[in-house]
Amino acid sequence: MKVGIAYANAGPFGGAEGAVALGTNAESAGFDSVWTVEHVVYPHDYQSAYPYDPSGKMAMNPDTPLVDPLIWLTWLGANTSTIRLGTGILILPEHEPLALAKRVGTLDELTGGRVELGIGVGWLREEFEAIGVPWEHRAARTDEYVSVLRTLWSGNGVSFDGEFVSFNEVSSNPKPSNGTVPVVVGGHTNAAARRAGRLGDGFFPVGSRDLDSLLGTMRQAAEEHGRDPDCIEVTASSEGLLGDDPMGAAQELAAMGVQRVVVPAFMFWADPAGSLAEFGERIVTPLSEI
Repeated sequence: MKVGIAYANAGPFGGAEGAVALGTNAESAGFDSVWTVEHVVYPHDYQSAYPYDPSGKMAMNPDTPLVDPLIWLTWLGANTSTIRLGTGILILPEHEPLALAKRVGTLDELTGGRVELGIGVGWLREEFEAIGVPWEHRAARTDEYVSVLRTLWSGNGVSFDGEFVSFNEVSSNPKPSNGTVPVVVGGHTNAAARRAGRLGDGFFPVGSRDLDSLLGTMRQAAEEHGRDPDCIEVTASSEGLLGDDPMGAAQELAAMGVQRVVVPAFMFWADPAGSLAEFGERIVTPLSEI
């Protein structure tokens, strides 16, 4: 089983030196990936409910530095060699997809094919309003944008005619190193699970609540669309990995079909070199045998 680090571009790791400390030490310790979070702006008086905390509020202040994920991953990629570079997640409908295809393709080509494009539809309505992106139909926009990205990466002189995006005989270069970038659908809802089954290369449900049910929904959607659910890589977080029996927790997740677990970056804020090395020896290396 692979082990990654979530919320990687926040806190002390968001700066230039902190990012390098995280990336190089995580790579040496055997972690397979780092995963960023994104908000373009922080609306001060938002009423939208943050879905991953009972308080309904994000665990950060408006003045918290939250660096751009793709720029941060570019810096990290330039200072590492093998660790995979994941957005966990990028709020896809907030990004113009032709420009995004260029940015992601460039990053993937420069880093030798190490990018995992984790995407989500977004939950913060006030952010969409500030940016000027319609809140309505953001799910349909997300699905179409995935098709736009893959079309632009598929060749030159390509065309697309959709509800939100249309173009005729255009080329976007450089292409990703391996011809495309894995699209990992994030989110802890049945809609996200169905989207992952329908079009995702991966599925990244947040948290362990109802995980077995969500994976069942994802697999059913994949089969309904003629896809092999076993080809959809599952990444999940697990509190059990930090408990008294991490191997047992990992084996339970593996039996459910999880291929990667992630742990929060704040665990390593105080002492990146020492804590990452210790966790790598105690957890990451043994889990690689599962």
